[in-house]
Amino acid sequence: MGVKNDVADYFRRSFDESGVLSRVVMFLNLANDPIIERTLTPRCALTAAEYLAFECDMNILVIMTDMTSYAEALREFSSSKGEIPGRKGFPGYLYSDLASMYERAGMIKGSKGSVTQIPILTMPNDDITHPVPDLTGYITEGQIVLDRSLEGSGIYPPVSVLPSLSRLMKDGIGEGYTRADHQPLANQLFAAYAKVMDARSLASVIGEEELSPTDKKYIEFGKLFEQHFVNQGYNENRSIEQSLDLGWKLLSTLPRSELDRVDDALLDQYYITDPEQLNFDGFGGSSENSDDSDDV
Repeated sequence: MGVKNDVADYFRRSFDESGVLSRVVMFLNLANDPIIERTLTPRCALTAAEYLAFECDMNILVIMTDMTSYAEALREFSSSKGEIPGRKGFPGYLYSDLASMYERAGMIKGSKGSVTQIPILTMPNDDITHPVPDLTGYITEGQIVLDRSLEGSGIYPPVSVLPSLSRLMKDGIGEGYTRADHQPLANQLFAAYAKVMDARSLASVIGEEELSPTDKKYIEFGKLFEQHFVNQGYNENRSIEQSLDLGWKLLSTLPRSELDRVDDALLDQYYITDPEQLNFDGFGGSSENSDDSDDV
């Protein structure tokens, strides 16, 4: 929706080179196409997805990009009809309009197929409180936020951990799904990284040399976490077991007394006291992105 010709060609070429073009249905609305078509494009795509899923028993992945372009087309269309605007000029029914598309995902009892959605949007001025990302976050079951500063420092994928979330994660992890320590480990990593942000904010005011020894440990943990856990080589295939083990290695660089989100039994089992075992080689390779990666 509203993409430039070179972006559309990049998607076509990527599908063709990976050999999946024969299994792809593309609905394209280019930037120079009429905006009324832009408001119809995602609905046509979802109708095709529902047909393939619920009539042909296929598992369909729907990727919609860019939802911000769609919302801006809706704003322009609404304004031309003389409707009363809401936040930032978007129509007051933007929430229900987005929900009418995002909620066309899932499974139907008695049908073998399914529809999974990944809507992609850009945040104007990197503002997550902008109406489009804000309302999308209310409706969807989770969000992955990409960070411009991480991308600038060479981290791939540049996932910003703290604002990213999954409302379904708790129902699909743990014993019988991944590993029993998954949830407490995730909680501890999240809490530790939040303290990294606090330490960095403090360091920007008083200088890193004036930080306490514990805060310096968190600064070092943050660098290791971004370079080895968040960062993955373009062709790196890391299993969930490897990721969990890597998480414990990273937490073991912090004092054990700081790990207050996991119980002693898990710490006895997974906390590493031998510095020689804290080797991060092989994790977080350099990115092999193509020149088109900024378009994704």
